[in-house]
Amino acid sequence: MINQYETVFIATPVLSEAQMKEAVEKFRKVITDNNGEVVHEEDWGLKKLAYPIQKKSTGFYHLIEFKSESAFIEKLETQFRRDERVMRFLTFKMDKHSVAYSEKKRRMKKEQNQKEA
Repeated sequence: MINQYETVFIATPVLSEAQMKEAVEKFRKVITDNNGEVVHEEDWGLKKLAYPIQKKSTGFYHLIEFKSESAFIEKLETQFRRDERVMRFLTFKMDKHSVAYSEKKRRMKKEQNQKEA
């Protein structure tokens, strides 16, 4: 069964812009190569961490919303664990309410951007 998921990962702050894009592309490709479909993506940029991780106080945050089989999540999380660029990650299955909220939030943001243009 296909479910919708949201995953956020924090990459080490020592990466260059190109290295960060490469890491994001890698995980996007892992999703699409396993019959997943990327629904939405957000780059939250460099943010301060609530507590130090690997002696770092900041990290690059990136969110990917996608649809895939539930069996795929284990593969994705294994890829996160194996990549030394990733300090932390969290993947969760979105229920119908969180999917609706996410779509509404994106629609409102799009409308706001159109008004400003």
